[in-house]
Amino acid sequence: MEVTLLMAMTVDGKIAKNPDHFPDWTGPDDKKFFAERTRQAGVVIMGARTFQTLKKPLPDRLNVVMTRDDSRTSSWNNVVFTTDPPRRILTWLESLGYREVILAGGAIINSLFAAEGLIDRLIVTVSPKVFGSGISLFNGQVSMALALEGVKIIGQDVVVLSYRVVGHPKI
Repeated sequence: MEVTLLMAMTVDGKIAKNPDHFPDWTGPDDKKFFAERTRQAGVVIMGARTFQTLKKPLPDRLNVVMTRDDSRTSSWNNVVFTTDPPRRILTWLESLGYREVILAGGAIINSLFAAEGLIDRLIVTVSPKVFGSGISLFNGQVSMALALEGVKIIGQDVVVLSYRVVGHPKI
């Protein structure tokens, strides 16, 4: 099971201004890229706060929402709320036939997967914005060694950086 962390971030490395910041700051090229990659994988894993900012599920793919609230249920057929840890979620998704999952944040969920060494690839789209302060890609200390796989410009102003995780050195 390949786990790809796919996130948009600002030039100064922020994924949002605050936990409730709606992701409307990225441009249409980034949104199109995100939609294509997540549809290709067929499944997106995110935290409850990230899901809450979206207001509705991402169509045409399974939305797996990690939550601490085990009473949450979904009225959508493509949304699953789970309190399971990352490894158990991946085992379940693999049993359903998925070969790749997109990890779409936020920082806490990204960090949970990173702490267990479960992220295989990072793809970040760098948008021409600066927030100055806000939420980083990860929450807390994370250590990964990366190998650059590719750099691509989409649209006029967005750079896509693709990295393969090659190790998890001690911090």
